[in-house]
Amino acid sequence: MAPEISLALDIPNVNVLQVEMNEQGAYIISVASTEQGTVCRNCGNPIKKFHGHDKAIAVRHLPILGRPVYLRMRPLRYECVACSDQEAKKKTTTTQRLDWYNPKNSLSRAYEDHLLLALVNSTVQDVSRKEQLGYDKVRGVLKHRINGTVDWSAIETLEVLGIDEIALRKGHKSYAVIITARQSDGTITLLAVLPDRKKATVKGFLKSIPPRLRATVHSICSDMWDAYINAAAEVFNQASGLFEFGSPKAASVADAGPKVAIVIDRFHVAKSYRDAVDRLRKREMRRLKRTLSEAAYKALKGVHWALRKNRSPLNADEMALLDRLFAHSPKLKLAYEFREELTAIFDTHCTPTQGAELLKAWSQRVRKSGLKCFDAFLTTLANRFDEIRNYFDQRLNSGFVEGLNNKIKVIKRRCYGIFNTQHLFQRLFLDLNGFRLFRPGVP
Repeated sequence: MAPEISLALDIPNVNVLQVEMNEQGAYIISVASTEQGTVCRNCGNPIKKFHGHDKAIAVRHLPILGRPVYLRMRPLRYECVACSDQEAKKKTTTTQRLDWYNPKNSLSRAYEDHLLLALVNSTVQDVSRKEQLGYDKVRGVLKHRINGTVDWSAIETLEVLGIDEIALRKGHKSYAVIITARQSDGTITLLAVLPDRKKATVKGFLKSIPPRLRATVHSICSDMWDAYINAAAEVFNQASGLFEFGSPKAASVADAGPKVAIVIDRFHVAKSYRDAVDRLRKREMRRLKRTLSEAAYKALKGVHWALRKNRSPLNADEMALLDRLFAHSPKLKLAYEFREELTAIFDTHCTPTQGAELLKAWSQRVRKSGLKCFDAFLTTLANRFDEIRNYFDQRLNSGFVEGLNNKIKVIKRRCYGIFNTQHLFQRLFLDLNGFRLFRPGVP
């Protein structure tokens, strides 16, 4: 005789009548409901007059020992005396619906949780194959169990908002905007996946944030895209615009600071001024190729890798390589020194007012030097000076948004592209929260 074990079915208000195995190796468990009565489908009142059984149904449940499990039952039917027409002998009956299964897809709630847990860091197609369940059924569970928009009632505070975009289709200028929130304990909450990066779209979402949560926002991190900055400024009533260094407006912003600080991410600022030096390097290298001997030019091989690094981690060979380059290009040496100086300013822990003064002094020295490679960056710095200097307040950046973007890229590759923003929100929400929500015993 084969050894036997007993397992709790963990379903309320049912009795197990029989357990058998079909030819395909699936367990068929016959159950009967012990719950009395139901709600009339016509009048909505409780009814308890028994009228018989409906046709048999099979509900897919959690697997046992790697084998599929089906719960077979005949739902109870009840008659509503108030709605029945006794003279015409027409009875109004309702089939009992139990909370532990979904009659629309014939899956138990526990099995739906199992499917959602399997979908974390996976695809609908993979789960469909592993569970031997139709693709549309798995996709349907995701669709009706995971909201396509944020549930504001489940959020207590927002604190820091992050705004960034990701390309839905490479090379097609098709972008989705990702808006997230980060609490002081490091918790990241997905708020929205917007279909485009227009100012009206971003502003409309920010205005939809409930007032109680909008009041908890103290900072907003973004890249340099004007639509994000202007939308955030208008919704959160922050003055934002163009001004010149040394103007009364600049002084007042630097001293007082906005109620909600809009912070341009340091990475995007650094990319802007470092790209300026890199563009100058390309021009200078083309010039040197024309003017230097072949041997002298070959001695500069690989210099672009050394030039792109900060000065502190350079070894002796890399320093010697840069010295050879700077001997031929004093202009590039000056640009490199200005770049390193600006990086050191951003590495300095200082107040926003002190940071503003350092940035102002740096920009004045660059202008006096006659270098033109930083002109575009200096314009950006003047246009968005308050948002850039806000970094020195709490040294906030969009690292948590960029990290989420990497996860989105993985999801897109895994699923061979997701172009529906609602579906992308569902998949991203599930990957972020699936283990916490659907794994038994996890707080």
